[in-house]
Amino acid sequence: MFNEIEDGFEWRGSHQVLRAQAWGTDGIRVRAALSNLREDLPGALGERPPGSARVSLGDTAVLVSGSLTLEVSADGMLRFTRAGEELLAEERAHFWWPGPRVYTSTGNGYYRIEQRFRAYEGERIHGLGQHTHGLFDQKGAVIDLVQRNAEVTIPFLVSSRGYGMLWNSPATGRVELADNGTRWVSDSSRQIDYWVTTGEGPADIMARYAEATGHPPMLPEFASGFWQSKLRYRTQDELMAVAREYRRRGLPLSVIVSDFFHWTHLGDWKFDPQEWPDPEAMVDELREMGVELMVSVWPSVSPLSENHAEMLAGGYLVATEQGPPVHADWADKGVDSQVQVSFYDPTNPAAREYLWERIRRNYHSLGIRVWWLDACEPELKPGHPENLRYHAGPGTEVGNIYPLEHARAFHEGMTAVGEEQVITLCRSAWAGSQRHGAALWSGDIAPTFDSLRTQVRAGLNVAMSGIPWWTTDIGGFHGGDQESPEYRELLVRWFQYGVFCPLFRLHGYREPFSHDLYPEMSGGPNEVWSYGEEVYELVSGLLFLRERLRPYVMEQMRLAHERGLPPMRPVFVDFPEDPRAWQEGDQFLFGPDVLVAPVTEYGARTRDVYLPAGESWTDPWTGSVHPGGTVVTIDAPLDRVPVLLREGADLPITG
Repeated sequence: MFNEIEDGFEWRGSHQVLRAQAWGTDGIRVRAALSNLREDLPGALGERPPGSARVSLGDTAVLVSGSLTLEVSADGMLRFTRAGEELLAEERAHFWWPGPRVYTSTGNGYYRIEQRFRAYEGERIHGLGQHTHGLFDQKGAVIDLVQRNAEVTIPFLVSSRGYGMLWNSPATGRVELADNGTRWVSDSSRQIDYWVTTGEGPADIMARYAEATGHPPMLPEFASGFWQSKLRYRTQDELMAVAREYRRRGLPLSVIVSDFFHWTHLGDWKFDPQEWPDPEAMVDELREMGVELMVSVWPSVSPLSENHAEMLAGGYLVATEQGPPVHADWADKGVDSQVQVSFYDPTNPAAREYLWERIRRNYHSLGIRVWWLDACEPELKPGHPENLRYHAGPGTEVGNIYPLEHARAFHEGMTAVGEEQVITLCRSAWAGSQRHGAALWSGDIAPTFDSLRTQVRAGLNVAMSGIPWWTTDIGGFHGGDQESPEYRELLVRWFQYGVFCPLFRLHGYREPFSHDLYPEMSGGPNEVWSYGEEVYELVSGLLFLRERLRPYVMEQMRLAHERGLPPMRPVFVDFPEDPRAWQEGDQFLFGPDVLVAPVTEYGARTRDVYLPAGESWTDPWTGSVHPGGTVVTIDAPLDRVPVLLREGADLPITG
C-alpha cells in the first residue's frame, strides 16, 4: 500500500496512485491519478521549497511537515491535522461509491475529476480570486474556475479553521463550497494536484503561500502615487495637455495612460505616427514631470496586423480544436466593421519572446517601462475555452494559466534587458501571477454605489488570494453621468476608498460615450477637475493625502515583498482570535495601523465601524479614543475619509 519517497510517501490501490510530499514550511503537496503521475503539467508551484519532513509507515501513513500532519488510511483516505485538531479531511460521496476522488473519462487519457472534502459547521472561506457576487465569506457559494472580465480565477483559499489550500490546476471547472461538503471539479484533466498549508494565523498562511508560489517583487516607488487614465486619449497632444494641466495646477501625478487604439493595427504593438508623432519626446517630457507613461498592450492580433502572417506560420497563435484560429471579433483601424482576431499563445516560450521583441523595439526603446495588459483572460467571443489548444495543452486543462504566462512574457523580457522594477496592470491573474510583478484591477465594472460595495469585498478576497497589488477603476468603468449629484458623490466616496487601495487609479468612460468604431470610440472627460468645483476641492485633497501616505504605503509594500502580507487586508488577518473580525467584509486594514471603513451608501453621513479587540483606536478627525471589541458610529461627512488609527500610530491623515 505505502512506499516511502523523498520527504514523503506514495500509496497505491485500485489502479490509483497518490503521492504526498512535504512542500515548504508547514506545507504538503498531494498528487493523485490513475496508474501514473505526470511531472510535465503546468501549475503554480515551482521548485520545492525547503522544509522539514518526518514519515512513518505502517497500516497507515503519517507525514509531518512542520506543524502540519497528514494521515492516510490503508484505503487511501486523507486527513490533515494541526496539534491534533482536524483541519481538513476527505469524505466519500457515498459509503460504497464514489469515493473522495473520482475520475470520469472524457477520452484519450483525460478525465472529469472530482476531489471531495468534508464540510464543517461555522467554517468561513476567503480568497479564490476576484468575483462580482458581492460575498465576503464564500462558504455556500459555487465558484466557476474560468477566467472572465471582472471574474478572476485564483484557486487558493484561506479557511477560518487555520489552513490554506491551493488547487494547483489551471483546468476549467468549479469549486462547490456546500454545507454537505466541498467539491473541486476539473472539467477535463489528467491528475489531481493540490497543496495545503497552515500556520499560527492567516498572516503565516500568506507567508507560506508566497514561499510556495513566489514572492511579489518590490513595488516601484512611482507606482505608489496617483494614476490618471480614461477611455481614451486619442492623440499625443490630448494626453500631454492633461499631464501639463496636472502640473499647472500643482497636483500630484505619477502615471498617465495611453489606452487602446493608440496602435496602427491590433497586434502591431506600436504607436500610430499620425496620432502619436513623437512618443519618445512625450516620454521624456513626462519623466521630467515625474510621470511615467503606461501603454495598453492587448494579446490579440488582427489579420490586418503586420505580424499576423508570421505569427500564424510560426505557431505563435492559440490554436482551435475546430475551425480557424480565430477567437473574438473586435474593431480595428482602416475598416468599417469588426474583424476576427486571434490571441497569441503565451504558454509557448517562442511566442513570448516574439511578443517581447516587438514591445522592446516599439515601446521599451522609447523609454516606456509600465505595461497595461488588458483583455488578458483572454477575452474570448464566444467564451468557449474548450475549443482552444495551447502550446501547454488543451484549453480545458490549462486555459486558466493564460494571464500568468502573459505577465511572465513581460517579466522575462524586462529582466533580460536589465530592468529591475517590473509592474504590469492586468485584467486577470492566476495563482503565482504575483511573482511576475502582476497588479490586478477589477475589470469593467458599473458606476454605482452597489458596485463600490462589491469592490470592497472583492479586493479583500484578492488580498487573500496572494495578489498584494490591486486596484479598481475609481468611479466605475461603464459610464457615469458627470452632471448627476449622485454620481459626483459616488466619485468622492470612491476616491476616499481608492486612497487606501494598494494602487490609486482613476479610469473609466464617462457620458457622453460613443460606441462607434475607431476613430470616435472614446468617452467624456475623466480628470479630477471634470466634475465641478466642489468635487475638485475634495478629490484634489485626497491626492495630497495619498502623497503624504506614500512612505507608509512603501513600508507595507516591502512587507508584501518579503513576507507575502497584503497591504490591504481583512481585519481578521491581524486579529484572528477575534470572532467578530472574521465577519467584517465592508471595512479593512491598510497596513497594521489604518482601519478603513468606506462609505458605500448614497447620502450617508455617518458610519458604524467595528473596532477589533485587543487594541484602542483613535479617530484622527476628533482625537477621540475608542476601545477595541466595540462598534462605534463615526461621523462621515463628504469631506472626511472614514478611518481610525491604531492607538500610538502617527500618520498624517488630516494634514
